[in-house]
Amino acid sequence: MPTVLIADDDRAIRESLARALSLSDYQVVQANDGAAALSLVASANPDVAVLDVMMPNVDGLTVCRVLRSEKNRLPILMLTARTETADRVAGLDAGADDYLPKPFDLEELLARIRALLRRTQPDDADAGEAEVLRIADVRVDPRARQAWRGDRVVELSKTEFDLLELLLRNQGIVLDHTTIYERIWGYDFGPDSKNLAVYMSYLRRKLELDGEDKFLHTVRGVGYVART
Repeated sequence: MPTVLIADDDRAIRESLARALSLSDYQVVQANDGAAALSLVASANPDVAVLDVMMPNVDGLTVCRVLRSEKNRLPILMLTARTETADRVAGLDAGADDYLPKPFDLEELLARIRALLRRTQPDDADAGEAEVLRIADVRVDPRARQAWRGDRVVELSKTEFDLLELLLRNQGIVLDHTTIYERIWGYDFGPDSKNLAVYMSYLRRKLELDGEDKFLHTVRGVGYVART
């Protein structure tokens, strides 16, 4: 049974989520603030975390930053009452893998948790596909989950790495938005979502520094492609 960490200072939300997750065959640990959440990550070793952004003492964004600074790749779903693009970007910049605005549909939250968990499970069918992927001077080692540009190590979040790996495995092929959403997140966010565009901007910022050749290309109205 996967273990889900729920961190939210709203007791009603926290306990209703705990009941729903328990009925869906998850083990649940709860925290009412970010400090308690960090403690539970260490002691309970959860498989995925659901964090509210606004919590007392230590907020959800800080929890994300602390975990990522420690190289902890725990899948994180952020819950936020803020719906502005800048607020969503802040959560993703902090290292979250996904976000869900409040109020949310319970079935959607469960679907997103399932998608995050699927991405952490090794796929035996892909065991023979763990060779180092290359394009130009970019290298990606799927097994070690490391990426380089030339001699430079590129630090990527889990979602950033998954997206880069997908594009490199299909280099030269234009992948449409729906395909990428289904392969990376397990569901389609819909035509109005900026989620994919935000992550592509992160990859470009990290992999296409000044003077470095561009290899991540936008095909307007369709999707994205990796090619030299």
